[in-house]
Amino acid sequence: MDMESLMAQASELQSKVAAAQEKLSGMQVKGIAPGGTCIVGMTGKYDIMSVTINPALAGQGIPAIEEAVLAAVRDAKQKADTIIDDVMADATAGMPLPK
Repeated sequence: MDMESLMAQASELQSKVAAAQEKLSGMQVKGIAPGGTCIVGMTGKYDIMSVTINPALAGQGIPAIEEAVLAAVRDAKQKADTIIDDVMADATAGMPLPK
């Protein structure tokens, strides 16, 4: 494989990855704590866009609120990871990557 071909492939891959990252920033997932006590909206780039806490949780104290928020963030991150894997796999599909 010649250098010109490699450079063209690298440029194409860079363009596809940039487009995939743009797509991810526009996607949103919702992380939900057990019982729906907290819902976190997160982009495909891990930016937290919203946090909704069920008012019934307020009476359970700060530790319960912290636990619910943490659970919702973890759920959102896991969902974002899955979307990121899918989008990036599509972006790099068919591209020969170095081993």
